[in-house]
Amino acid sequence: MPAGTVARVLLAELELYLSRPVAPTRRIALGDSELPVGPGLGFGGLLLGAVVARFVPEVDRDFLGDLERLTRQLEAGHRIPQPRLRHRLQRDRIGLTSHAHRLRGDGERLEFDLDERGNAMPNVLGAIYAAGRLTGTARAAALGAARRGLAWRGSVGPSLVEYLGGDTVSRDLAALRGHEPRAWALGLFGLTESTIDGPLVHRRFRELVRAAHPDHGGDADVAASRLDDLARARRILTQG
Repeated sequence: MPAGTVARVLLAELELYLSRPVAPTRRIALGDSELPVGPGLGFGGLLLGAVVARFVPEVDRDFLGDLERLTRQLEAGHRIPQPRLRHRLQRDRIGLTSHAHRLRGDGERLEFDLDERGNAMPNVLGAIYAAGRLTGTARAAALGAARRGLAWRGSVGPSLVEYLGGDTVSRDLAALRGHEPRAWALGLFGLTESTIDGPLVHRRFRELVRAAHPDHGGDADVAASRLDDLARARRILTQG
């Protein structure tokens, strides 16, 4: 990497398992995603909204009302009978193809790396169902971003980021701005390059999460932000 270049780090990732476009059945399963969403929209909510915005122009407009109703039902915590919108959400991933949508950034700019394979509807549904798996205010924020994504007609870029997140995304970028991400993460974990290894990072993460949690004496007013920072730092220190 050239001197002075700031590394772009993985900020959020959505993993979906989808049936192949030529398959006779239409199935969706959620993978092992990283969707930091608190406080506010967060990078995870921004990625989910962007996935919806990218693929929804290719969805039959007759389904848009049903997709919005699905977001409202998930936000209210309703059980969603399957199949829905001609696709079945399931746990089993056998026979399905992995798709990964990612958001990267360096404290100044955000970059979406969206997997363009597969049909539009299962990608939109997968992002909405992933938002629905979140809890509390995070679920409401992410599903709100999904609804805004349903109405978007434009490119996936800075204007979409402003439309989806506005001030909340600017705040999250400011958390990294002015800091080389790896140095920031090492400082947060109290580690150095000479002492770091994978097991130590995970052990320090567990220790710091426990200390930050209100049930163990952490400040309830800042716990959500602290936990979000710890999760982001762990991703920076463990990514390849």
